[in-house]
Amino acid sequence: MQDLAAKETVDDWARVPQRLRAGLPLPEPWESRFGALRDLPAVGCLTIGQLGQSVDGRIATGAGRAQFINGAQGLSHLHRLRALVDAVVVGAGTVRADDPQLTVRHCTGPSPVRVVIDPSGRLPASARLFADDGVPRLAVVRRDADAPAARGVEAVRLPDKEGMLEPADIIAALSARGLRRVLIEGGAHTLSRFVAAGCLDRLHVVVAPMILGDGLSGLRLPPLGCGNAARRVPMRVHPLGEEVLLDCDLSGQSIQNLREPHA
Repeated sequence: MQDLAAKETVDDWARVPQRLRAGLPLPEPWESRFGALRDLPAVGCLTIGQLGQSVDGRIATGAGRAQFINGAQGLSHLHRLRALVDAVVVGAGTVRADDPQLTVRHCTGPSPVRVVIDPSGRLPASARLFADDGVPRLAVVRRDADAPAARGVEAVRLPDKEGMLEPADIIAALSARGLRRVLIEGGAHTLSRFVAAGCLDRLHVVVAPMILGDGLSGLRLPPLGCGNAARRVPMRVHPLGEEVLLDCDLSGQSIQNLREPHA
């Protein structure tokens, strides 16, 4: 292992996904940015949220346009996160709005299992995350929902609460399938529900040097009664070229005992 470490340079990313999964230290700057994702909890998943936003906390303009908020460095960071996790999760609204591929393209590394939260099971088979490229694809749906329209997509059926699927149930179901590092990528509604439910261990916020004005907020959480009730979390700051990464440690507020997955 010492010989391997000696050959690596500061900019050598290629071995980082393999080293992280093997529980080995990473070369800098990757250890500082991603070392916290190495150790898995005894049960459940290590769950990371990712959010790209403007200085004034917007992820899209008032017209709903989210393109080009983050630059090349922020986009590369997102793809590196994808390469390090077992599964990436988005909501059905994000698929309808952006039709993401959820693959790793801007760095070296494996593409994760693609998961969409689609309670009604109504996303079309043409959605790009359903593309049959050899990577498993999961649709998390209500127990009474139709089977996914796309062939080869596994339906993960869970009980709902007033039509909504609980974040803790989703995490438990993914953990039961051996998916232990999970990235919650979007959109704002899905990410906010995981934060509010205490189902994130870390939150990566990439802030771009722009001010959008009125638009869609990245996180929409229940209001607080007073400022003293605000959550304070440990945070590290990393420059990403002209952008800034805020790595927020939410592990002290995450739920400790996940419920058993539902069949």
